[in-house]
Amino acid sequence: MTMPPPDDLPDHVGAALSAAAGDIARRANASRSIAKIVEPHALTRRVLEERRMIHREESARHHADAFREIRTRLLALGGERNFITMVAPISSKSGGSFVARNLAAAFAFDESKTALLIDCDLRHPSQHGSLGIEASGGGLIDYLDHPAIGVEKILYHTGIPRLRLIPAGREREMGGEYFSSFRMRALLDSLRSRYPDRYLFLDGPAVKGSPDARILADLVDFVVLVAGSGRDTPGAIRKVIANFDPAKLAGVVLNELP
Repeated sequence: MTMPPPDDLPDHVGAALSAAAGDIARRANASRSIAKIVEPHALTRRVLEERRMIHREESARHHADAFREIRTRLLALGGERNFITMVAPISSKSGGSFVARNLAAAFAFDESKTALLIDCDLRHPSQHGSLGIEASGGGLIDYLDHPAIGVEKILYHTGIPRLRLIPAGREREMGGEYFSSFRMRALLDSLRSRYPDRYLFLDGPAVKGSPDARILADLVDFVVLVAGSGRDTPGAIRKVIANFDPAKLAGVVLNELP
């Protein structure tokens, strides 16, 4: 049996072959992008534990497995395409930044993926401090104010292989004007599309008391809410959930750590 030349293939067969070729090309590009990832100063287990970060060794197994479960759920929802997830606490001091940081690390555990954590809590930015990073090149707000500085200047190594950070930059009382801007949307689209293996995690501000998290939700594929154990009541959780598109809401994490 002979195959017809490509120009004579039925439309659906040609489309399938094109899709397969595109998938092979994307995977090859992903492998090349991961191969370029070099972590010059990987953190030790002791430092990771001091910074409240999960790792692969037995002493962190319980917490690491919890974040792997969230990762598995998000991947099931997202399919094969990379996606953007916002992690936002229901109220301040509920542990949203802790969850965002470790969820990004759980994705970076997978050697076929990279993760980018973006600190979008402009009132209380914490990720650069938690990760021990001196953000001398500025951060998100600096780029949105002056995009000519370039994205590479605000991308920082974290000491965790395949995980990068964009810190918040200069503190701002209100972030709505930045998060609803064309520049913010264009930045996220560019960061996601450049590498198909890159998963983006936005460390969002508290939902209660500010519209910023709801504005950010328009830019992402999934929303993970964080409720503080003993801090956020079931009624408060239900009220906050109602503010988000059910198709984007991946779930609520009950954080029992301070």
